[in-house]
Amino acid sequence: MGLFRRRKQAGAVSRDRTADRADLDHLESFVRTRRGVEAYLEPRTTVTETTIMLIADDGEWTRRRVGGPEEARRFAHRLAIPIYDVRLMGYPQRMRDYNERRKRRPELF
Repeated sequence: MGLFRRRKQAGAVSRDRTADRADLDHLESFVRTRRGVEAYLEPRTTVTETTIMLIADDGEWTRRRVGGPEEARRFAHRLAIPIYDVRLMGYPQRMRDYNERRKRRPELF
């Protein structure tokens, strides 16, 4: 009957969609319309593909999928912005401050 047989595991499958041109266009627009933008590379997880978080000098941020770490580095190099690995550097304090301001005064955003 096989009620207690183990099922075959089908490898790690991401339920997340991959990066597309709209993601890269959004990131490019963010860089061009804000000052002091830095990129933070976020690694692939079991749930999400590799992402890049862009953080402006006032702490405003956005996150989108990218094709992988090398694509993220090429993107940052092409737009002449610094890129950091979030596992090594962590997120900057200005981003946490921005999030706190948004929580306290959502009507301003």
